[in-house]
Amino acid sequence: MNNSIRGTRGMAVAPHSAAAQSALAVLREGGNALDAMIAAAATIAVVYPHMNSIGGDSFWLISVPGKAPGAIDACGAAATAASIEWYRERGIEASIPFRGAVAANTVAGTGSGWGAAYRLSRRALRGRMPLSRLLEDAIHYAEHGIAVTVSQAASTATRQAELATQPGFSETFLVGGKSPAAGSLFTQKRLGAVLRRIARMGTYDFYQGDLARSIAEDLARVGSPISAADLAAHQARLTDPLALAHSAGSLYNMTPPTQGLVSLLILGILDQLEIQRTGTASAEYVHLCVEATKQAFRVRDRYITDPAYMTVDPRELLKPEHIRELAVKIDRHKAVPWGPGRPPSDTVWMGVIDRAGRAVSFIQSIYHEFGAGIVLKDTGINWQNRGCSFSLDRQALNALQPGRKPFHTLNPALARLKDGRVMIYGTMGGDGQPQTQCAVFTRTVAFGMDPQSAVNAPRWLLGRAWGLPSDTLKLESRFDAGIAKALGEWGHEVEILQPYDEAVGHAGAIIRHPNGVLEGGADPRSDGVVAAF
Repeated sequence: MNNSIRGTRGMAVAPHSAAAQSALAVLREGGNALDAMIAAAATIAVVYPHMNSIGGDSFWLISVPGKAPGAIDACGAAATAASIEWYRERGIEASIPFRGAVAANTVAGTGSGWGAAYRLSRRALRGRMPLSRLLEDAIHYAEHGIAVTVSQAASTATRQAELATQPGFSETFLVGGKSPAAGSLFTQKRLGAVLRRIARMGTYDFYQGDLARSIAEDLARVGSPISAADLAAHQARLTDPLALAHSAGSLYNMTPPTQGLVSLLILGILDQLEIQRTGTASAEYVHLCVEATKQAFRVRDRYITDPAYMTVDPRELLKPEHIRELAVKIDRHKAVPWGPGRPPSDTVWMGVIDRAGRAVSFIQSIYHEFGAGIVLKDTGINWQNRGCSFSLDRQALNALQPGRKPFHTLNPALARLKDGRVMIYGTMGGDGQPQTQCAVFTRTVAFGMDPQSAVNAPRWLLGRAWGLPSDTLKLESRFDAGIAKALGEWGHEVEILQPYDEAVGHAGAIIRHPNGVLEGGADPRSDGVVAAF
């Protein structure tokens, strides 16, 4: 895909074509951007089951013309029983395992996010589409089957040995004891029944109804600390996003416990360094982006946690004087040493803009591929392992405590530019999320590339991401060899990836121009498309 897709009446982008098309169908029927994103979120939870699930978390950024942007925090907290003592009683003292029921220690917030968005649609945007219509495609795909993607087949094969013994995994995700073949038909009938119930009863049923009781019983059966009381106590939260004053306009991202602050800091630092003077086909461009990332990650690892436990207001860290302090630490031709990054993770980012210019930047995840790996017997829900990011060290920044929210790599992005454009963009990929956001934003805004070209262009990754445990500076092989050579000479430990490598994320972007024209780009590294009319 070489050219951006354009439209005037509505546009959606997703890493799987079915999700983008579900959103577009809702827009065509008169739904608004929130309605369309609910449809896309439900569909992607079915058609990209290795990347996300209704057993995970989500975050929303929402822009309505003439109003301040808003956000929905739909991430769940640690169970009441999930304490350091609970793990020690089970012989777990060093760290929380990545897999299994002991990793499934936080409430899944995604359903509450769908519900909050649905209520907001009806209250603020005069939405009229029933929830049953918004979940219609997802229900069909779950009950009648999806065509397995290469990504799902490869991920299942890679993780089969690790996850085959987890409760429910083999029965749900393997076919005849093997990874399903790409292009084969894959059904999830239990999940379809759950979605039908949510469509009929509403999202509250996931947390306080008969569905909640079933979920709690299944979680207890496999050994998770999550209880019915934990589900009932959960609510999505409406909040104001973080904002950065940038020379190009106002940039927005999600509040802690996400690393939205990191993404904004990187772009703020690069603004101070006048990144537009470097050119995208230069070693200096990549070097400055990577060094800005290191500075922002150090701030992240010092401060970002559940906001109830933070020692500093994140808005203070976005003030110009603090950003200047970080920018002056960067040497234009020398890399500072770098250590271990965060573990890899799996996520989906999607965007929708409707005919009225209302925009949603959205992200949904179960953390690692297939989350905790457990699948609940009665409902077929694959539960997240986001809580394995907690520390069992009481003195750590993200120490486990009952009711505490875990640190999230997830962060959807939004920009309102001074020239009248509105841009939504994002990606999956753990540590790679802020870096890919940086690449897409700077290439589009600083260098004037169209969204598709910006998403297509070769990308880099410092640290770990999907399928890659090393902490090197990774470059897609489409970068000029001279760039890799120069970066090595400046002190970066360079590793070369495939030309279009899934490890650097599944990015996407949509721009709404002042004349109402929509322009979008989808990642050729994914199974996604831009859908428009």
